[in-house]
Amino acid sequence: MTTITTRTVTYPADDLTMVGHLALPAGAGRRPAVLIGPEGVGLSDVERRRAEALAELGYVALAFDLHGGRYLGDPDAMLARCLPLLASPERLRGIGYAALDVLRAEPRADPGRTAAVGYGTGGAVALELGRDGVDLRAIATVNALTTGRPGEAARIRCPVWAGVGSEDPIMPPAQRDAFTAEMQAAGVDWRLVVYGGALHAFHHPPVGHTVRPGVGHHPRHARRAWCDVVALLAECLPVTE
Repeated sequence: MTTITTRTVTYPADDLTMVGHLALPAGAGRRPAVLIGPEGVGLSDVERRRAEALAELGYVALAFDLHGGRYLGDPDAMLARCLPLLASPERLRGIGYAALDVLRAEPRADPGRTAAVGYGTGGAVALELGRDGVDLRAIATVNALTTGRPGEAARIRCPVWAGVGSEDPIMPPAQRDAFTAEMQAAGVDWRLVVYGGALHAFHHPPVGHTVRPGVGHHPRHARRAWCDVVALLAECLPVTE
């Protein structure tokens, strides 16, 4: 197996000290770089493993933090933190820019070849970076079909891939329609994959705490969604020596 290295990185954002997980591929040369944003509960071993999996594929990957090192397993605490974030594009962008600065400052990362992958609230961060005109090669978002302020989607400069469960009550068909209408009106190169029978956060392995209604793991679609994300990166951000 390819030898990768990992380290914890701390950095300021949203008046907090964020604690991210950086994974570096084998070798010494510069490689394309990927941000990975977590669900609203916050950074966990799930995203850390995804960063490491991308490093094994040759990417420099940073799983970024949302809550200053906290994991919000209580649904009420998670909503109390995330709902104000989701209502503030500026705060989402601030969290994203802070992580992006860390990623692009890494000597192994090629700052001109980056992508953003996000889940839930982390996906909203990725989309807001795109709406602010950040030079990204690809954006992938899973169950985060958030819409932006009028006209701002026209600033997105890269393909956007989105995945959602057909039975997700938090991202229902009306939200899907609003998101795709926004992308289409802005002339974005977009794709939406609807995974039949899947709930919200279908990609996330089961957790040992209470979750919101409508949340549930779907192992088969979780694997498929990961393969779709990897395929997007291979298309838009290929690893070359």
